[in-house]
Amino acid sequence: MNDNKIIDSYLDYLKYNKNYSDKTILNYKLDLEDYFKLLKVEGITYKEVTYEILMNLFKHYDDKKLSNKSVSRHIIAIRGFYKYLVLENVIEDNPFNMVSLPKKEKKLPRYLTYNDLLEIFHGLELKTPYDIRDRLILELLYATGVRVSELTNIKISDIDFANQSIRILGKGRKERIVYYNDVVKDLLSKYLKVYQELNKKGEDYLILNFQGDKLTTAGISYIINQVIKKISFQKHVTPHMLRHSFATHLLNNGCDLLTVQELLGHSSISTTGIYTHVTLDQVKEVYKNCHPRGEKKN
Repeated sequence: MNDNKIIDSYLDYLKYNKNYSDKTILNYKLDLEDYFKLLKVEGITYKEVTYEILMNLFKHYDDKKLSNKSVSRHIIAIRGFYKYLVLENVIEDNPFNMVSLPKKEKKLPRYLTYNDLLEIFHGLELKTPYDIRDRLILELLYATGVRVSELTNIKISDIDFANQSIRILGKGRKERIVYYNDVVKDLLSKYLKVYQELNKKGEDYLILNFQGDKLTTAGISYIINQVIKKISFQKHVTPHMLRHSFATHLLNNGCDLLTVQELLGHSSISTTGIYTHVTLDQVKEVYKNCHPRGEKKN
Protein backbone atom coordinates (compact mmCIF):
# COMPACT_ATOMS: atom_id res chain seq x y z
CA MET A 1 0.00 0.00 0.00
CA ASN A 2 1.50 3.37 -1.05
CA ASP A 3 1.78 6.38 1.25
CA ASN A 4 -1.36 8.16 0.03
CA LYS A 5 -3.50 5.05 0.36
CA ILE A 6 -2.35 4.29 3.92
CA ILE A 7 -3.02 7.90 4.95
CA ASP A 8 -6.49 7.82 3.32
CA SER A 9 -7.21 4.52 5.05
CA TYR A 10 -6.33 6.05 8.43
CA LEU A 11 -8.42 9.17 7.77
CA ASP A 12 -11.42 7.00 6.83
CA TYR A 13 -10.93 5.14 10.11
CA LEU A 14 -11.04 8.45 12.01
CA LYS A 15 -14.19 9.53 10.20
CA TYR A 16 -16.24 6.37 10.27
CA ASN A 17 -14.93 4.55 13.34
CA LYS A 18 -13.93 7.42 15.64
CA ASN A 19 -16.46 10.07 14.47
CA TYR A 20 -13.81 12.79 14.20
CA SER A 21 -14.96 16.13 12.77
CA ASP A 22 -14.09 17.11 9.19
CA LYS A 23 -11.92 19.95 10.49
CA THR A 24 -9.87 17.62 12.74
CA ILE A 25 -9.46 15.10 9.91
CA LEU A 26 -8.22 17.84 7.58
CA ASN A 27 -5.67 19.00 10.17
CA TYR A 28 -4.47 15.42 10.69
CA LYS A 29 -4.17 14.96 6.92
CA LEU A 30 -1.97 18.06 6.64
CA ASP A 31 0.16 16.94 9.60
CA LEU A 32 0.69 13.48 8.10
CA GLU A 33 1.51 14.84 4.65
CA ASP A 34 4.11 17.11 6.25
CA TYR A 35 5.52 14.13 8.17
CA PHE A 36 5.74 11.94 5.08
CA LYS A 37 7.57 14.70 3.17
CA LEU A 38 10.06 14.80 6.01
CA LEU A 39 10.55 11.03 5.84
CA LYS A 40 11.14 11.29 2.10
CA VAL A 41 13.87 13.89 2.63
CA GLU A 42 15.52 11.56 5.16
CA GLY A 43 15.23 8.63 2.75
CA ILE A 44 13.25 6.35 5.07
CA THR A 45 9.74 4.86 5.10
CA TYR A 46 7.14 5.15 7.84
CA LYS A 47 7.79 1.50 8.76
CA GLU A 48 11.50 2.14 9.39
CA VAL A 49 11.04 4.93 11.94
CA THR A 50 12.54 4.39 15.40
CA TYR A 51 12.53 6.54 18.52
CA GLU A 52 16.12 7.66 17.81
CA ILE A 53 15.19 8.73 14.30
CA LEU A 54 12.19 10.62 15.64
CA MET A 55 14.38 12.74 17.89
CA ASN A 56 16.27 13.95 14.83
CA LEU A 57 13.09 14.50 12.86
CA PHE A 58 11.68 16.73 15.58
CA LYS A 59 14.42 19.28 14.94
CA HIS A 60 12.28 20.09 11.91
CA TYR A 61 9.59 21.49 14.21
CA ASP A 62 12.16 23.62 16.02
CA ASP A 63 13.35 25.03 12.70
CA LYS A 64 9.78 25.94 11.73
CA LYS A 65 9.33 27.65 15.12
CA LEU A 66 5.96 26.00 15.67
CA SER A 67 4.09 26.68 18.89
CA ASN A 68 3.93 23.92 21.49
CA LYS A 69 0.24 23.54 20.68
CA SER A 70 0.99 22.93 16.99
CA VAL A 71 3.78 20.48 17.78
CA SER A 72 1.46 18.60 20.13
CA ARG A 73 -1.18 18.32 17.41
CA HIS A 74 1.43 16.96 14.98
CA ILE A 75 2.56 14.36 17.49
CA ILE A 76 -0.99 13.34 18.41
CA ALA A 77 -1.92 12.96 14.72
CA ILE A 78 1.15 10.85 13.89
CA ARG A 79 0.96 8.83 17.11
CA GLY A 80 -2.64 7.98 16.27
CA PHE A 81 -1.56 6.97 12.77
CA TYR A 82 0.99 4.51 14.18
CA LYS A 83 -1.54 3.22 16.69
CA TYR A 84 -3.79 2.48 13.73
CA LEU A 85 -0.93 0.66 11.96
CA VAL A 86 -0.42 -1.55 15.02
CA LEU A 87 -4.16 -2.22 15.15
CA GLU A 88 -4.09 -3.27 11.49
CA ASN A 89 -0.97 -5.45 12.06
CA VAL A 90 1.05 -3.35 9.62
CA ILE A 91 3.76 -2.81 12.28
CA GLU A 92 4.40 -4.37 15.69
CA ASP A 93 5.31 -1.38 17.89
CA ASN A 94 4.34 2.27 17.98
CA PRO A 95 7.57 4.36 18.07
CA PHE A 96 5.55 7.38 19.21
CA ASN A 97 4.54 5.74 22.49
CA MET A 98 7.80 6.97 23.98
CA VAL A 99 7.38 10.53 22.68
CA SER A 100 5.98 13.01 25.22
CA LEU A 101 4.06 16.14 24.27
CA PRO A 102 5.68 19.53 24.85
CA LYS A 103 4.52 21.50 27.85
CA LYS A 104 1.35 23.45 27.17
CA GLU A 105 1.78 27.19 26.87
CA LYS A 106 -0.52 28.87 29.37
CA LYS A 107 -2.80 31.28 27.58
CA LEU A 108 -5.57 32.81 29.61
CA PRO A 109 -8.91 33.20 27.82
CA ARG A 110 -10.00 36.72 26.93
CA TYR A 111 -13.46 37.68 28.09
CA LEU A 112 -15.77 40.67 28.31
CA THR A 113 -17.14 42.30 31.44
CA TYR A 114 -20.88 42.24 32.00
CA ASN A 115 -21.01 46.00 31.36
CA ASP A 116 -19.20 45.44 28.06
CA LEU A 117 -21.84 42.91 27.07
CA LEU A 118 -24.71 45.22 28.02
CA GLU A 119 -23.18 47.96 25.88
CA ILE A 120 -23.01 45.57 22.91
CA PHE A 121 -26.46 44.06 23.39
CA HIS A 122 -28.24 47.35 23.96
CA GLY A 123 -26.34 49.10 21.19
CA LEU A 124 -28.04 46.99 18.54
CA GLU A 125 -31.50 48.31 17.69
CA LEU A 126 -34.08 45.74 16.59
CA LYS A 127 -35.37 47.44 13.44
CA THR A 128 -35.25 44.56 10.94
CA PRO A 129 -35.53 40.75 11.06
CA TYR A 130 -31.76 40.59 10.59
CA ASP A 131 -31.20 42.91 13.56
CA ILE A 132 -33.25 40.48 15.66
CA ARG A 133 -31.25 37.56 14.31
CA ASP A 134 -27.92 39.27 15.05
CA ARG A 135 -28.96 40.16 18.60
CA LEU A 136 -30.14 36.56 19.08
CA ILE A 137 -26.74 35.27 17.93
CA LEU A 138 -24.94 37.41 20.51
CA GLU A 139 -27.36 36.65 23.34
CA LEU A 140 -27.38 32.90 22.63
CA LEU A 141 -23.59 32.66 22.61
CA TYR A 142 -23.42 34.38 25.98
CA ALA A 143 -26.49 32.73 27.53
CA THR A 144 -25.54 29.15 26.61
CA GLY A 145 -21.75 29.16 26.21
CA VAL A 146 -22.03 27.08 23.04
CA ARG A 147 -19.23 26.95 20.49
CA VAL A 148 -19.93 28.95 17.34
CA SER A 149 -19.94 25.71 15.30
CA GLU A 150 -22.57 24.31 17.66
CA LEU A 151 -24.69 27.44 17.28
CA THR A 152 -24.73 27.10 13.48
CA ASN A 153 -26.07 23.55 13.80
CA ILE A 154 -28.98 24.32 16.15
CA LYS A 155 -32.32 23.39 14.58
CA ILE A 156 -35.74 24.60 15.64
CA SER A 157 -36.50 20.99 16.59
CA ASP A 158 -33.56 21.02 19.05
CA ILE A 159 -35.21 23.69 21.19
CA ASP A 160 -37.41 22.77 24.16
CA PHE A 161 -39.34 26.01 24.55
CA ALA A 162 -41.19 24.86 27.69
CA ASN A 163 -37.96 24.18 29.61
CA GLN A 164 -35.90 26.91 27.89
CA SER A 165 -33.28 24.38 26.88
CA ILE A 166 -31.49 23.34 23.68
CA ARG A 167 -30.07 19.98 22.68
CA ILE A 168 -26.52 20.46 21.42
CA LEU A 169 -24.47 18.03 19.35
CA GLY A 170 -20.91 18.84 20.41
CA LYS A 171 -17.41 17.57 19.74
CA GLY A 172 -17.18 13.84 19.10
CA ARG A 173 -20.94 13.92 18.40
CA LYS A 174 -21.63 14.03 22.13
CA GLU A 175 -25.01 15.40 23.09
CA ARG A 176 -25.62 17.79 25.97
CA ILE A 177 -28.36 20.13 27.13
CA VAL A 178 -27.81 23.87 27.58
CA TYR A 179 -30.23 26.43 28.97
CA TYR A 180 -31.21 29.96 28.01
CA ASN A 181 -32.58 32.88 30.00
CA ASP A 182 -35.73 34.98 29.74
CA VAL A 183 -33.96 37.58 27.58
CA VAL A 184 -33.26 34.91 24.97
CA LYS A 185 -36.80 33.56 25.41
CA ASP A 186 -38.25 36.96 24.45
CA LEU A 187 -35.81 37.34 21.54
CA LEU A 188 -36.65 33.86 20.25
CA SER A 189 -40.32 34.80 20.31
CA LYS A 190 -39.61 37.95 18.26
CA TYR A 191 -37.32 36.05 15.90
CA LEU A 192 -39.76 33.23 15.20
CA LYS A 193 -42.43 35.77 14.22
CA VAL A 194 -40.18 36.94 11.34
CA TYR A 195 -38.45 33.59 10.78
CA GLN A 196 -40.44 32.77 7.63
CA GLU A 197 -39.17 35.98 6.00
CA LEU A 198 -35.63 34.62 6.38
CA ASN A 199 -36.41 30.96 5.77
CA LYS A 200 -36.64 31.07 1.97
CA LYS A 201 -35.73 27.40 1.46
CA GLY A 202 -37.72 25.60 4.14
CA GLU A 203 -34.72 24.99 6.40
CA ASP A 204 -34.99 23.73 9.98
CA TYR A 205 -31.80 25.51 11.11
CA LEU A 206 -32.35 28.34 13.57
CA ILE A 207 -29.78 30.87 12.33
CA LEU A 208 -30.03 31.64 8.60
CA ASN A 209 -28.18 33.92 6.17
CA PHE A 210 -29.59 36.28 3.53
CA GLN A 211 -30.04 33.40 1.08
CA GLY A 212 -32.01 31.38 3.61
CA ASP A 213 -29.19 28.86 4.13
CA LYS A 214 -27.59 27.81 7.41
CA LEU A 215 -25.08 30.40 8.55
CA THR A 216 -21.43 29.31 8.62
CA THR A 217 -19.01 29.94 11.50
CA ALA A 218 -17.26 32.50 9.30
CA GLY A 219 -20.62 34.16 8.66
CA ILE A 220 -21.28 34.53 12.37
CA SER A 221 -17.81 36.00 12.95
CA TYR A 222 -18.50 38.49 10.14
CA ILE A 223 -21.86 39.47 11.65
CA ILE A 224 -20.31 40.06 15.07
CA ASN A 225 -17.57 42.20 13.51
CA GLN A 226 -20.20 44.27 11.70
CA VAL A 227 -22.22 44.74 14.89
CA ILE A 228 -19.10 45.88 16.79
CA LYS A 229 -18.31 48.42 14.05
CA LYS A 230 -21.91 49.60 13.90
CA ILE A 231 -22.13 50.43 17.59
CA SER A 232 -18.52 51.76 17.70
CA PHE A 233 -17.49 49.37 20.47
CA GLN A 234 -13.80 49.87 21.23
CA LYS A 235 -12.71 46.27 21.87
CA HIS A 236 -12.14 43.42 19.44
CA VAL A 237 -14.81 40.74 19.97
CA THR A 238 -14.84 37.15 18.75
CA PRO A 239 -17.57 34.50 19.13
CA HIS A 240 -15.28 32.52 21.44
CA MET A 241 -14.91 35.52 23.75
CA LEU A 242 -18.64 35.25 24.47
CA ARG A 243 -18.14 31.59 25.43
CA HIS A 244 -15.22 32.62 27.66
CA SER A 245 -17.38 35.34 29.21
CA PHE A 246 -20.17 32.83 29.89
CA ALA A 247 -17.82 30.50 31.80
CA THR A 248 -15.98 33.25 33.67
CA HIS A 249 -19.15 35.01 34.82
CA LEU A 250 -20.71 31.75 36.01
CA LEU A 251 -17.64 30.95 38.12
CA ASN A 252 -17.41 34.50 39.44
CA ASN A 253 -21.01 34.21 40.61
CA GLY A 254 -20.45 30.99 42.52
CA CYS A 255 -21.20 28.26 39.96
CA ASP A 256 -19.19 25.08 40.58
CA LEU A 257 -16.58 23.89 38.09
CA LEU A 258 -18.30 20.57 37.29
CA THR A 259 -21.49 22.33 36.22
CA VAL A 260 -19.55 24.73 34.01
CA GLN A 261 -17.70 21.75 32.52
CA GLU A 262 -21.01 20.08 31.66
CA LEU A 263 -22.50 23.24 30.14
CA LEU A 264 -19.40 23.91 28.04
CA GLY A 265 -19.22 20.31 26.84
CA HIS A 266 -15.63 19.77 28.00
CA SER A 267 -14.60 16.13 28.22
CA SER A 268 -11.97 16.94 30.86
CA ILE A 269 -12.27 19.08 33.99
CA SER A 270 -8.69 20.27 33.39
CA THR A 271 -9.86 22.06 30.23
CA THR A 272 -12.48 23.95 32.22
CA GLY A 273 -9.92 24.64 34.94
CA ILE A 274 -8.27 27.39 32.86
CA TYR A 275 -11.19 29.65 33.77
CA THR A 276 -10.27 29.51 37.45
CA HIS A 277 -7.19 31.59 36.60
CA VAL A 278 -9.25 34.46 35.27
CA THR A 279 -11.45 34.54 38.36
CA LEU A 280 -8.58 35.16 40.79
CA ASP A 281 -9.40 38.87 41.01
CA GLN A 282 -12.88 37.93 42.19
CA VAL A 283 -11.43 35.51 44.74
CA LYS A 284 -9.11 38.23 46.02
CA GLU A 285 -11.99 40.67 46.35
CA VAL A 286 -14.15 38.16 48.23
CA TYR A 287 -11.24 37.38 50.56
CA LYS A 288 -10.65 41.06 51.34
CA ASN A 289 -14.34 41.59 52.04
CA CYS A 290 -14.91 38.44 54.09
CA HIS A 291 -11.75 37.92 56.16
CA PRO A 292 -11.70 39.88 59.45
CA ARG A 293 -8.23 41.16 58.60
CA GLY A 294 -8.68 41.10 54.86
CA GLU A 295 -9.26 44.83 54.46
CA LYS A 296 -7.26 47.38 56.43
CA LYS A 297 -9.61 49.36 58.62
CA ASN A 298 -9.05 52.97 59.70
